[in-house]
Amino acid sequence: MSLNKFEKDVATVASIRAVPGILNIVCRLTGMRFSAVARVTESQWIACSVHDEIAFGLMPGDELKIESTLCHEIRQNGHPVVINNVSEDPVYFNHHTPRIYSLKSYISMPIWRPDGTFFGTLCAIDPETHRLDTPDIIEMFEMFAEVIGTLLSAADREAETETQLSDERATSALREQFIAILGHDLRNPLTAIDSGMRLLLRTPLNERATTVIQMVQTSIRRMNVLIGSVMDFARSRLGDGITLERTVDAALEPMLEQVIAELQTSKPERVINASLTLPQQVNCDPHRIGELVSNLVGNALTYGLPDKPITVRASTNADELEIAVSNSGPPIPAEIMPQLFEPFTHGSMQGLGLGLYICQKIAKAHGGIVEAISTPLETRFTFRMPLQ
Repeated sequence: MSLNKFEKDVATVASIRAVPGILNIVCRLTGMRFSAVARVTESQWIACSVHDEIAFGLMPGDELKIESTLCHEIRQNGHPVVINNVSEDPVYFNHHTPRIYSLKSYISMPIWRPDGTFFGTLCAIDPETHRLDTPDIIEMFEMFAEVIGTLLSAADREAETETQLSDERATSALREQFIAILGHDLRNPLTAIDSGMRLLLRTPLNERATTVIQMVQTSIRRMNVLIGSVMDFARSRLGDGITLERTVDAALEPMLEQVIAELQTSKPERVINASLTLPQQVNCDPHRIGELVSNLVGNALTYGLPDKPITVRASTNADELEIAVSNSGPPIPAEIMPQLFEPFTHGSMQGLGLGLYICQKIAKAHGGIVEAISTPLETRFTFRMPLQ
């Protein structure tokens, strides 16, 4: 296998944000002080991601002689290896691998892609003894190995799709198909990670482990929001459109207050001034309107001057609901304005570049529109929809 292939594997694992958290959690909950995701082939062992508290010395991209590891045996038979104490293990007490690396405890779980191909291992080692053969620890390793394999498959599929795109039309069509597939495929591993985190929180943990799990759960919520945007984009482009669950008597003002409060909590140093004058009942999908306002305020927080307040105004007249979000800061460049609400437009929103596109689709689904005005004094996005 070529070096370039290994560089690709290392880069692919590095692109999966959940992997460092997984390696940290593995160490915290087992007591082991070294963990890694390794690419394992018939002839080579390459470290792709490493958590090292014992100065073992491996970095991503480093290689160990395959014959010096146990991972080639795992690759051949497809079974995990779990060693509590090498000196007491009937199979590995005299094995050369623990002797070479001065190991007493070892656990390694095979990582399979969903199509059944072998990628490598999720492993942990320590020069001290630890109890590793418990159902909870083995189940945790199995779950994390499955999650990593699924995410690797999604990343590989993305790379393969990109190589097939030869012109703008093909790029658009294949990207939308890929997004639809990817959005669905990511739901399962995210659900698995979330279930695992909730399971781990029910076990005795130290403060650091609890903090790490809470960080992972925050990332899960963020990824779910991103996947929701991706799926909205795919549905809007593939014919279904943005779906609404309209409520004739929706209490919209409390929804907007909640959205603004959550954003204020995430950026306590920023000032968000809200003036909400709304009737008790509005015929709309309040969650979708909340999503629209969240995107607009999030955009204002990202691009507005940090020492200037964000202003949110919402009101109605006899015929129309109007919500405006404004911020001070550099104006949006004139060349971007015509494409501002198009997907994947650079500068339109943070993240995937879908935020303003989704806002406009939510507005249109309600029979309304989002418009933007940007001057050196103020950038303002205004959503209007008919009340009837």
